[in-house]
Amino acid sequence: MRRLFRCEEGGSLVEMALILSMTMTMIIGIIEASLAVYTYHYISEAAREGARYAIVRGSYCTSLTNCNATAAQIQTYVKSLGYPGINSTANMTVTTTWYDASDSLPTTWTACGSVCNDPGNAVNVKVTYNFPFMIPFVQKSTLALSSTSQMVISN
Repeated sequence: MRRLFRCEEGGSLVEMALILSMTMTMIIGIIEASLAVYTYHYISEAAREGARYAIVRGSYCTSLTNCNATAAQIQTYVKSLGYPGINSTANMTVTTTWYDASDSLPTTWTACGSVCNDPGNAVNVKVTYNFPFMIPFVQKSTLALSSTSQMVISN
């Protein structure tokens, strides 16, 4: 009976299974974190593109489509960009806020109640994306990635 308990056959197999499962979980975690950083890059780019879209489509715009852009148009534009890091636009929210400049060199900006997209005013586009984390042996969760871009309206 003592020989049966001292036998170490199969011990390396158990050790290998434990080490391999921990190593693979760590590698998949690193890949998921890299995908989150990759997705954040595209979220910040989407915020910049939304702000650019808004600043060239101000109240004096006449030569472009969708002049005098609204928050709904900016949201539709940002969601239609189709970046490869964004799996689902349903997880994305786009918030647009316009700020009124009270003088020619504003030191403080006041938020407008509605769209005030005259040249010299500012537009702030905030894009939020819920990134789904899927790591083995870890509870599924989401990471809220958010980026904001603010630019001054040119026309």
